Amino acid sequence: MSLILFFLTCYIFSALARILTIHGGEELVRTPPFEQESVYEILTDLHSLVVKYFPSVYTVSFQFLFVKYFFNNEQKKSEATQLEQKKVESELKMLKAQLNPHFLFNTLNNIYSLSLDNSPKTASAIGKLSDILDHVLYKCNNQFVSLSSEIELMKNYIELEKLRYDNRLEITFDTDLENDMQIPPLLLLSLVENAFKHGAGEDSGSPKIWISIIQTKEAFTFKISNTVSSDYVSKDEDRIGLTNIKKQLGLIYSDNYSLDIKQAVNSFSVVLQINQNNSL
Repeated sequence: MSLILFFLTCYIFSALARILTIHGGEELVRTPPFEQESVYEILTDLHSLVVKYFPSVYTVSFQFLFVKYFFNNEQKKSEATQLEQKKVESELKMLKAQLNPHFLFNTLNNIYSLSLDNSPKTASAIGKLSDILDHVLYKCNNQFVSLSSEIELMKNYIELEKLRYDNRLEITFDTDLENDMQIPPLLLLSLVENAFKHGAGEDSGSPKIWISIIQTKEAFTFKISNTVSSDYVSKDEDRIGLTNIKKQLGLIYSDNYSLDIKQAVNSFSVVLQINQNNSL
């Protein structure tokens, strides 16, 4: 049916164009008397309509349609890009809100205990918690923050977590940085938090955590490993936390990163590497 309507429309517009040309245009430019085709002859001369008038009428129409299609297509691409960007920004905002509330409660309880004992560590602990909250609430609104600020955030977090373990916990933190790059906020802290929550927090013996950060012009490498108790069993929430981290990395770096996760009998390790040459 659509094909029939198309050909019928082509016939009508071609016939109208020829009628206007012969009975309108020629009368304005030619000196009478002269012979003209009748309307009937025009309507029945399909060969002339198809060969002469159809191309001239529809060439302009097709050009207009092509231009319209091009702009509509570009507009749809732009709208799709904006929607995807808004989606990414929305998901990133959700993923940034990963600081475990249990950490805040435990830290406040530890500071409260220190204050009861009039410990000289009280003021320092309050200052570190204040710095953490300032970073999370105000410095994480951008898509990227400086690596140095994230390292300072992790160190403050570690110092506050140490309050729970006394001298049982052993932590090694090594850095080798060529320059102060930009990195997604709270990304590294999420991995550190995971090591405390599901590693040191589940180990009643002498837990150990090793952290290494190496940054060169070619790549950024973050390694963290922790001991786990021999009877530790990975929970669903462990996998969900790492899945969220992978999702955040995928949204920002696409295929320009690798995340290697290994679990052994008494240890758990994560190695994150970001390609500096092609990363954002």
